[in-house]
Amino acid sequence: MERRQLFEEYAYVLDFLPHGRPGARFSLKLSRKAGALIQLVGEDYFTLLEALAREGVVLRPHDRVYVGKEARDEVMYILGRISYNELTTNAKMELVSVVEKIVLNREKFFVNFFNTSQAITPRMHALELIPGIGKKYMWQIVNEREVKSFEGFEDLQKRTNVPNPAKLIAKRVIEELMGESKYRLFTRA
Repeated sequence: MERRQLFEEYAYVLDFLPHGRPGARFSLKLSRKAGALIQLVGEDYFTLLEALAREGVVLRPHDRVYVGKEARDEVMYILGRISYNELTTNAKMELVSVVEKIVLNREKFFVNFFNTSQAITPRMHALELIPGIGKKYMWQIVNEREVKSFEGFEDLQKRTNVPNPAKLIAKRVIEELMGESKYRLFTRA
């Protein structure tokens, strides 16, 4: 089976370090030609990235920047993927709100997850991997979606009493990024 590479097109700034950080992976020679170090999270696969900003560019947390293959305005060079543990303290603090923002912006995609998710094992449903959703909520979701597909987070919340589905999904994404879960629902390995 051919495995295709998944790349982010856009990402959100988690932290902007105008003078880089101690132990950064790029050389001093390269850093003199570029601007600041940026830590980002991708909007499609929640990939954690580190990049160099173009000289003179200043970014703030929550800024959306193009990181795709074509010419980039703010980002000079993608240094590569990083792990959750490589994020700065500021980046970790911003991650929750940025992931929630991405989830809300991609509401249709995540509502579709609630409408189409299936059992993972004979004893566990994918819905149960979402923090706060146990057997009771899982059955309410499954029964309600059989009557009519959910149209949005608000509809899901009204019909099943699941508290703030966007926040629960964001919490799951953070767990996956931290490496705390066996199964990946929303992030890539």
